[in-house]
Amino acid sequence: MKVLFIEWESYGYQDIKEAFAEEGHELVCFPFKVFGHQGEELLHDRETEGRLQSMLRKEVPDVVFSMDYFPVISTVCQKEDVRYISYNYDCPHVLLYSNTIVNPCNMIYVFDKETYLEYHRAGISTVHYMPLAVNTKRLDALDREQGVLASPMYDVSFVGSLYLEKGNYFDQIEPVLPERARGYLKALIMIQLKISGYDLVQEMLPAILDDLYRAYPVEPMRDSVEPINFFYEQHVINRRITAIERIDLLEAVAQKYPVDVFTHIRDIPLRGIRVHGGVDYLREMPLIFKRSKIDLNITLRSIKSGIPLRAFDIMGAGGFLLTDHQADLLDLFVPGEDLVYYENKEDLLQKVGYYLEHEEERKAIARNGHDKVATKHTYRHRVQEMLDF
Repeated sequence: MKVLFIEWESYGYQDIKEAFAEEGHELVCFPFKVFGHQGEELLHDRETEGRLQSMLRKEVPDVVFSMDYFPVISTVCQKEDVRYISYNYDCPHVLLYSNTIVNPCNMIYVFDKETYLEYHRAGISTVHYMPLAVNTKRLDALDREQGVLASPMYDVSFVGSLYLEKGNYFDQIEPVLPERARGYLKALIMIQLKISGYDLVQEMLPAILDDLYRAYPVEPMRDSVEPINFFYEQHVINRRITAIERIDLLEAVAQKYPVDVFTHIRDIPLRGIRVHGGVDYLREMPLIFKRSKIDLNITLRSIKSGIPLRAFDIMGAGGFLLTDHQADLLDLFVPGEDLVYYENKEDLLQKVGYYLEHEEERKAIARNGHDKVATKHTYRHRVQEMLDF
């Protein structure tokens, strides 16, 4: 099959590119600029539309593929009657609120089952569920390149954002809110932190939506059905909730055990934690997973039920995954055999202590997780599933 591959610097794009080639498909790459674009250019951009249309007519591919969904790509594929497959690792992905998602040319895959069900209940048939994946072949090769790995360097590690970058939306908005709205927002965040499996923010946000809008006005993009509350819920409040939760849990673990955090804000003060800088996704991050006794995943709150990419990356690298509970985990993995999940802070602390002490059990679970991913959840598996459909 001939695939026009939309090439941009996304997570996993090199791995899935390799998977298409290994499955015997012919790839033609279309360079695409995402970073630095204004949002509207990802919806409609005449220059991009013209270049893509010319390439489609020249190459005549069977399908067009991209990591994440882009309305401008769908628009051209619909006009040219070419199937457009997008595989989304961002959740939420604001461009999925474009009216173009109903274009019949689309095959849109999201990794969060609850998000898929929302589209399904709305009668949108172009959105489908597909979990994320990893390239175990590349990750296994790192062992050979680095030589035999020595004993672990880290007891407990976490790799990821703390969502406290300078100028983040919450820190811009919260100080200029009326006092009543600030109090309401603080209470809402504290209550949501105590609740898993139910989105209280979505239900309670309308009470201060007007105050948030006055403090930081945003408008949905043209050709979008994005609700006005989406930005404040997902990019402001859920990120702050995630920041508070991650710091609270990491500091709690650090009171008893050594914890190393790898994040791009290196000078953030975390009690008892060794804070390192950000790491390269392809080479440095997998080695941290391999060299840690326990690799933590604390899921971004905007991911409702799905398994984030970090979890697959940890297991694919052969690391021991200790994660918060996400409903989709039970569809693909066996807790206690392939991975371990915690239910609350106390459970997390108990399981960190237990698995640091029980090395053989920990290693066996890590091996099982790696082997399960390698046999069922690689990018080659996903390419087969998408094209077979």
